[in-house]
Amino acid sequence: MDGLLEFTTEDGAQVVVEAVDDETGARLVSRGDGPAQAARTFENALEGVRAAAASALRVFRDGTLRPDSVELEFGVRLSAEAGAVIAKGTAEGHLVVRLHWSPQTPAPAAAADGRAAVRS
Repeated sequence: MDGLLEFTTEDGAQVVVEAVDDETGARLVSRGDGPAQAARTFENALEGVRAAAASALRVFRDGTLRPDSVELEFGVRLSAEAGAVIAKGTAEGHLVVRLHWSPQTPAPAAAADGRAAVRS
């Protein structure tokens, strides 16, 4: 069942999102015609996703691969009770990881007589 879910941010702003609830028997309930009210703040709902991202970054920045940059993409679903959860893409949890490396700085050019060029 698709419905609207309203979160309040810590500074009092209202964030309305479309929520999808797949659980049998569970429904979003609103008072009146407005969106359902979330039990958590928007920031609090995203805390688990932030912790998951920090943990994944620790794994990919552990010094083994040494990428210049790490890009993480999470599919996030918002629930009135559970807050933000990492959504599944097809049959598994949705997480895309992109690691980037810059090309190496070119080595100094060799001199005509075979000696390495020296910069002064």
